Amino acid sequence: MKKEIRLVIVDDDPFITLALQTILQGENDFRVCATGSCGREAAQLYVAHQPDVLLSDIRMPYEKEADNKPGSPDIPGGLEAAEEILKRDPSACILLLTTFLDDAYIIRALRMGVSGYLLKQDYSNLATAIRAAAGGQSVFGQEITAKMPGLLAQGEAQSRTVEPSQALSAEAAAQLGLTEREYDLCALVADGLSNKEIADRLFLSEGTVRNYLTSVLGKLQLRDRTQLAVFYLKGKA
Repeated sequence: MKKEIRLVIVDDDPFITLALQTILQGENDFRVCATGSCGREAAQLYVAHQPDVLLSDIRMPYEKEADNKPGSPDIPGGLEAAEEILKRDPSACILLLTTFLDDAYIIRALRMGVSGYLLKQDYSNLATAIRAAAGGQSVFGQEITAKMPGLLAQGEAQSRTVEPSQALSAEAAAQLGLTEREYDLCALVADGLSNKEIADRLFLSEGTVRNYLTSVLGKLQLRDRTQLAVFYLKGKA
C-alpha cells in the first residue's frame, strides 16, 4: 500500500484551486487536507496541518484584500509565504505553481530552498512531481529545466546578494566525501558554466571535467548537472 501524501493547496483563483483539488483527489495516495487563497493562509495552513507537500501559487496577495494590508512590495504573496515557512521549518516541502516563467522568481525560489517550481498548465506531470518532491527530490517543470543553464549563469551575477550560508560550504562538501577540486566544480556548475568553460577555468581537459562530474553525481546520488546546481545553491538535497 502506498504511503498517503497529505496536501495543502493555496491559490487566489477558486477555479484553479477546485481544479487542482479535483485532479489530485483522484489519486489514491493523495489527500487534500485544506485549501487557501492567499499567502498568509498558506503559512497558517502549513502550521495547522503540517502537510507532506504545500502546493502554492506565486502571484497572489499575501493578505486578502478585505484585510487591507498589502504584502511586501517586491515579492508576491506565494514567495513571501514560502520564505516565511522555510525560515521556521527548513525541511518544509513546497511546490510553487505559476502560469509565468519569471526568471527573477525562479532564481529567488531556488535560492530560498523550495522543493520545486512548476507551471500550472503541466497538469499531466503534477502527480509525479508531487510524489518526487514528497520523496525528497527537487522538481522543476520541463520548460523551467530548459531555462536552468541561463538562469544559473544569471544567478552568478546575483550571487553577491545571497547569504553565504545558503550555498554548500566547503566543510559540508568535505563531509559528503567531495574533494576540494570536486567542490570547485560544483560551484562552477551552479554558476552555469559548461564543461569546456569549467575545463578552461580549472586548467583541466574536458574529459577530466566529465570524470569529476560523474564522480560528484555518484557521491551525492544526483541525476544530472541541474540537480547538482540546485543541491549546491540550496546547500542540501
